[in-house]
Amino acid sequence: MARPRAFDQPTVLAAAMDQFWRRGYEATSVRDLASAMSITGASLYNSFGDKRSLFKRCLETYLDTYARRRVAELDASDDPISGIRTFFDRLIEASLEDRRGCLLVNAAMEVAPWDPELAELIEESLREIEDGFYRALARLPASPNHQQSRDARATARLILSAVITLRVLARAGGDQDRLRSIARSAVAMVERWQAP
Repeated sequence: MARPRAFDQPTVLAAAMDQFWRRGYEATSVRDLASAMSITGASLYNSFGDKRSLFKRCLETYLDTYARRRVAELDASDDPISGIRTFFDRLIEASLEDRRGCLLVNAAMEVAPWDPELAELIEESLREIEDGFYRALARLPASPNHQQSRDARATARLILSAVITLRVLARAGGDQDRLRSIARSAVAMVERWQAP
């Protein structure tokens, strides 16, 4: 009969995610992970596979816990512009409180260039966020006096680029005024869609 696991998977996954998030993939060793997770190296391999498999699992956990939750809140907002504004307000607050940055963006810069499978997961995940902005923009009523063509997909990509820029600058120690300026510009771009 197999022995029951002597650890709580969500707890040890959170510890592993923190290691990857703070130190990056390359700088985090299996020994670092096992120590942070308070398990043996053998338990790590038996339960999660190799370091790369564990990283992928941590990235999925991060997406479910943070990115997808924010997109779901945006989808649930009654007013798309207010929803996008709230998205950025919460993002700035989180970025200033936690200087680890965004695990997804960190992975895009560090891991994606050399791992095609993880690059695909990262690209799909960024597209999920972009799609959330696209759905919000698509819900905006068209103004009869607004003659300028509106391209929701292109604007969603620009908003996503603002999110990525904000996260990178926050991790690099960017000041609050700069981050808020980026957020205001992104929201203003959307507000102009409804200008008469």
